[in-house]
Amino acid sequence: MALSPSIYLRQAQSLVMTPQLLQSIRLLQLTHVELEQFISAEIERNPLLEREEANEGDALSDTTQPPSSIAEGMADRLDSSLENLFPDDPGMRDAIGPDLSAQWRSASGNGLAGGEDWNLEAIAAAPVTLRDHVREQIVLTFPDPASRLLAEEFAEGLDDAGYFTGDLTEITERMGADPATAERVLQTCRTFDPPGLFASDLAGCLALQLEARDRLDPAMRALLDHLHLLAKRDFQSLKRICGVDEEDLIEMLGEIRALDPKPGAAFTSVPAEPVAPDVIVRPAPDGGWAVELNQDALPRVLVNETYFTTVSKRATKGEKAFLTECLQNANWLARSLDQRAKTILKVAAEIVRQQDAFLLHGIRHLRPLKLRTVAEAIDMHESTISRVAANKYMMTPRGLFELRYFFTTAIAAADGGDAHSAESVRDRIRGLVEAEDPNDVLSDDTIVDVLHKEGIDIARRTVAKYREGMNIPSSVQRRREKKAMAGAGA
Repeated sequence: MALSPSIYLRQAQSLVMTPQLLQSIRLLQLTHVELEQFISAEIERNPLLEREEANEGDALSDTTQPPSSIAEGMADRLDSSLENLFPDDPGMRDAIGPDLSAQWRSASGNGLAGGEDWNLEAIAAAPVTLRDHVREQIVLTFPDPASRLLAEEFAEGLDDAGYFTGDLTEITERMGADPATAERVLQTCRTFDPPGLFASDLAGCLALQLEARDRLDPAMRALLDHLHLLAKRDFQSLKRICGVDEEDLIEMLGEIRALDPKPGAAFTSVPAEPVAPDVIVRPAPDGGWAVELNQDALPRVLVNETYFTTVSKRATKGEKAFLTECLQNANWLARSLDQRAKTILKVAAEIVRQQDAFLLHGIRHLRPLKLRTVAEAIDMHESTISRVAANKYMMTPRGLFELRYFFTTAIAAADGGDAHSAESVRDRIRGLVEAEDPNDVLSDDTIVDVLHKEGIDIARRTVAKYREGMNIPSSVQRRREKKAMAGAGA
């Protein structure tokens, strides 16, 4: 059989992803913070792009101001001019003292008088850090300069939890100190407040706290030496090693539970970044729900076509090509942002329609929902719904939820009725465990029976999977922990 080249025509369909289409898809899945960063970068490299700022005049137009004549009349009656409240009398400044007067004048020079550059953070006290707190105790504890330098060097080796992560031998040699002196200084630092600082490990940290409470007896030392057994909840071995009975062990575990494994964490002040909702849901006057985009999380850009027209008149051929490309990119970005906003709103509105019972009655009424269901309802691709649901948040009367939260698998109903949402079943299991009696802890089989009576057809292995996914221990472990907590409370 001979082989020879040939030419023929063939038709085939294929999806061509243009750079603009890829950009639109990327914008759809970006979070609010990522989108702000992307837009800032685009504005820097595209001279035709501008941010659409809120109009301050419009923002204040709803605020009702009193007529000037009424305000003037009130001022006359109250006699509350600045001259009457703060007379410019040199005698008054002398009466309050030169030091305080100088402080006021200094504050006025920093913008407090005019109010334009006033910044509370510039005059407010900074939060005390862990090292600041430790250095104050070092100054009071070590009058000897050599010991004080050693202690300050040890303080530099503290991590955020308060553990000493430095090398004692290396610091001693570098500082040219006597090993016995360095060890004595470190042991003294371990008596600082809060108890547990400067420990090298968890057992040492807990031991320092128990020692401060005068509760570090031989049994407790043995327990601290075998914390790995406590992590595995091997209470039988712990009773044998510590030489105590079950009642004593429960009391010891209660004391351990009351300790702080990270004594230095109280001085770590990391501001939490609030999550800005992309969609806000409110009750509507007609009994339904009003779904709207959060304007604060909705970036807008403007295309400065006037600037493009003005500059293009006297631009060279290469500059015109650059400006034309910038104009195309700017217009495409503006349309993409608008399409992104409409898509998020459309998906959110359908989610609200599907989960109306949840918004009215709570998590027990959360319906099973698939991405495909929403995609078919609003005539979009399932992948588009998935991109919208990721990292987008909805503020509802029941709290703030990620859009992906509303998509859960179905658990069949025992009576053949409507299926139950997996998330609502998890919440029911969590509620049963939290409400159980310490003397009558529910096993997985018992939970299955309770759920079956409530019309939820679920297998024991599914209950165990959900329980483990919520970090809920087994019934045997919960029984031991609840007894320990009861003993600690007593």
